This record gives sequence, structure tokens and C-alpha cells, in this order.
Amino acid sequence: MSIRSAVCIGAQEMCGSGNPSFSGVARRALCVSAAGTVVGRVERGKEPKEGMGVKKRSVDGRVKRFEEIPHTGRSGWVNLVKFWREDRFRLLHKHMERTFKTLGPIYREHLGAHSSVNIMLPYDISKLFLSEGLHPRRMTLQPWATHRETRQHSKGVFLKNGEEWRADRLLLNKEVMMSSAVKRFLPLLDDVARDFCQMLRVRVEKEGGGEEGRRSMTIDPSPELFRFALEASCHVLYGERIGLFTSSPSQESQEFIWAVERMLATTPPLLYLPPRLLLRIGAPLWTEHATAWDHIFSHAETRIQRGYQRLSSSQGGGSGAAGGQYTGVLAQLMEKGQLSLDLIRANITELMAGGVDTTAVPLQFGLFELGRNPEVQERVRQQVRASWAQAGGDAQKALQGAPLLKGTVKEILRLYPVGITVQRYPVKDIVLQNYHIPAGTMVQACLYPLGRSEEVFEDPQRFDPARWGGGGEEGERGGGGGGGGGGGRGRQGAGFRSLAFGFGARQCVGRRIAENEMQLLLMHILLSFRLSVSSSEDINTTYTLILQPETPPRITFSNL
Repeated sequence: MSIRSAVCIGAQEMCGSGNPSFSGVARRALCVSAAGTVVGRVERGKEPKEGMGVKKRSVDGRVKRFEEIPHTGRSGWVNLVKFWREDRFRLLHKHMERTFKTLGPIYREHLGAHSSVNIMLPYDISKLFLSEGLHPRRMTLQPWATHRETRQHSKGVFLKNGEEWRADRLLLNKEVMMSSAVKRFLPLLDDVARDFCQMLRVRVEKEGGGEEGRRSMTIDPSPELFRFALEASCHVLYGERIGLFTSSPSQESQEFIWAVERMLATTPPLLYLPPRLLLRIGAPLWTEHATAWDHIFSHAETRIQRGYQRLSSSQGGGSGAAGGQYTGVLAQLMEKGQLSLDLIRANITELMAGGVDTTAVPLQFGLFELGRNPEVQERVRQQVRASWAQAGGDAQKALQGAPLLKGTVKEILRLYPVGITVQRYPVKDIVLQNYHIPAGTMVQACLYPLGRSEEVFEDPQRFDPARWGGGGEEGERGGGGGGGGGGGRGRQGAGFRSLAFGFGARQCVGRRIAENEMQLLLMHILLSFRLSVSSSEDINTTYTLILQPETPPRITFSNL
């Protein structure tokens, strides 16, 4: 969610280094940029083979100048035209992967008015993390900021920086990130996940084929997963159910999902153009983007007003509710009164906007991977069954006893990161791959190439939740060598391999909601159904601010 997972675009980062995974590139005498320009030279045999943290030295051992970093072309506007003409925005993750293979583990890119240094290896990411400072910054999504300013809405933590960001973020962490908060909201997520599976069981019995009690049904589950994510988000944030598992979900909810999809789809092309100019000339792209945000805010405002009325009429409930029952994040924030109503509205709206596609889409990928890897599916199911039986119906205990479930979510997000980059602006000069990076430079960690790098992961194309079996919280300060199962070959920076929710103080604010939401749904699905797919071919993916399948996979659900 970020905003949950993305919109966790601004939360993730990666790094680069001269290493064996780029040895195929090294055999070429010249590197050719994505814009078709010769921009650097990689000499054969020069890469040391020290793992994911090695540095590329110049001949005289000096730290090389920023200008010497390989790049994809000097003109940002020429590059931008090429991107539009060749439809590269839609396949930005593939473009990054190709460019790393061509130029090596670090490169510069200019697109329109934006410039960045792109990295993809854990050691470099760890160095970036150490230089992020007390108030970490990431790239501002200017179209979103312009919408807030022109509509005179307050900005949430996703769009803030500095001390103002830190003050608001610390208050939000208490309600959505701390373990005590998870304990409060997890039963709400579990209710929605159970109801979803009950709805699916009824549908399989009615519409599926086969013998009674052993029926199966093949569907594109994406519409149901979007409704699940919206229902779960509303329950946790607003404390209310909106009835999306009925046979005829409300038109209002369908329109909200549409608005979020349009907002996400129109953001990437607007990132490289001046939004206020587009606003003045009435550009259709800007109008579509702003209209989508208006609908998202309207949807949130209706529920926030209802929550305020419930709280006002309640006389004496603790834990954000009448009678002491927990009724969601909104009620907690309003009851404590530490954030103004405008700031509560801004942050709740951002959490809602980031809480649908960013969990529904990874769940599509997850069901597909479990379906095409039946042995993996069965291992996870057996662990889930044993844990569920021991937990006696306690969802939190069941999740704690099934580490493969957490590993499954990590594997999904390794192969299919929702947001494909994490940005930071180092507060001091740093050296990456023996290149000097001045303070204030935007550095992007590119998650898609990281997750599929042979230098970082053993057999990276294999879907293997067990590779995370021994790990703690990776990507956070003090993270160790990462998960077990032979996942990473290097040592330095090995904790920076799982970055779908970002790292440090500025990691995705909706991370705990998203992680638990996905794990709970997968748990209940595995307890109820066997999953299969008709084709094990890889899914083609496309990028519209989040990574998603070009065509949603069809999944067969068979009653157990």
C-alpha cells in the first residue's frame, strides 16, 4: 500500500557494481546507450569477481568524476522524445534491465528535466541508505503535488519532506507500522480474507465443473482481487465494510477502482512535463489525471465524514470505537487529535489510493506463480495447515508459524516489484562503483533488475519462497546477511535484497497493512483451494507507475 506498497514507487532502491553478472557486456569494446550513442567503454576481463559489492577501479586508482559515469545520452529532451516514440515508458523495467546489461551496474539517465543515477546492487544500496540523513527525500511526484496545490488540499507524508514529514510520519507509524497497531488491525483484515474465500467457495460450487464437493472453476481473478483489496482497505482505514463480495457490488466502488487505475496510468507521462503548463492549456492528459484524483478524494471524504459523525456520537469508547472495539485507523487518528482533520484526510486518502492496485496486482502474480509451481504450492500449504491447526484460529499466530507464507510474498515482490524504483538524495557526497556522487543527486535503486540478477540471487528465475527462510527484516538499518536458502552470494549489503517496501524511516507507510493483507488472503486460499494454470509460460508485464501483467492470468481454483 503505499503508498502501500507504492504506491511505493518512491520507496525502493538498488545499487550497482562491476561484477561477473555483467561479464557478457565486458566482452564488448564499446557500450552503446539506449539513445543510440556511444557513451562509455568497458574493457574485457576488468571486472573483479568479489560478489555483489565490488568496485570498478580506474587505471590510476583514483575516484572517477561524476561526468565519467556511463549514460544513455546527454539530451534529456531527445531521450524523452525517444521514450515516447518507442513506447519505453510502458516497458521501463525492461529498459532498465537492458541498460544495466549494456552499460554496467551504474549509469546516468536524463529524461526531460529529470536526471538520475541508477544503481542495482545491494552493496551500493546500503551505502545510499547510510547517506539518506534524518529526513530522507525521494523524488516528488509533481503531478500529485500540483493537484493538491491547485485544489488547496493538504499533502500527506508521501508528498512531504523535512521536519514536517518526520513529525507526521512518527504519528502515523503508531497507527499503521508498530506491532501493537498490527495486532489491532489484523483481525479486520482476516475477516475480509475469510469472507472472500467463502464467496469464492460458493461461486466454485455454483459455477464450477466436476463432482459435487470436488468442483473447480477457471477465472480471471483480477476483478475479485481488486474488490478484496478495496474492501480490506476500507475496513482497516475507515472501520466499515462496503459489501463488495455481493453479487452486485456498488457502482461507487467500481468507479473508485477505475479512478485509481486512471490516476496511476496518467502519472508516468506527466512526471517529465510541467503540470502547471498543462493545467493552463487544459491538456486532456492533465484533466484526466486531476479528475481521477478528484474522484478519489470525494470517495474518501464521504467516509471520513461518516467516521467523524460516528466518533462524535460515541460517548466514551476507547481504542477508537464505541464500547472499546477497534474501528480502524481513521477513528484512532481522530480520537487522539494529534493531527489536524485536514492532515488526517490527506494521509488517509493517500493510503486508500495506494491500497488497491498495489496489493491486488501482486496477488495476481502470486496466484499464478503458485499455480505453475505445484510443488512449491504444496510445501507452503502443508506449513500453513500445520500452523493454522496449532494457532487455534488465531490469525496472527498462524502467520507467525508459517514463514514460507512471508517468503512467498517476498518472492512475488522480488520478481514483480510493484514500484520499480526507490529514490534517495544523499545528504553528503558518496562514492558508488568508484564514481563520485555529489550530495543532492537523485539516485535510483532499480528493483526489477535487482530481483532478477544472477549476481544477487542464485537461480533468480526460480520461484522459491524458501530462499527467505532464515531472514529477518531486510532492507532496514542493521539488516544482516539476508535470508537463507542460498539466496545471495555476496556478503556486503546482502540485507538490501528485499526492497519492495523501501527501507529505513521512509519505507512504505502502509507496509504492515499490505504484507498482512496479502499473507492472510494467500493463507485462506491455500487452506481452501488447489491452484493451477493452463500455461506455465512467463507473464508479459507492463508498467503504469506500478508493474502489472499485460493480460491478467487465468487461474483454476479446485476445492480441496
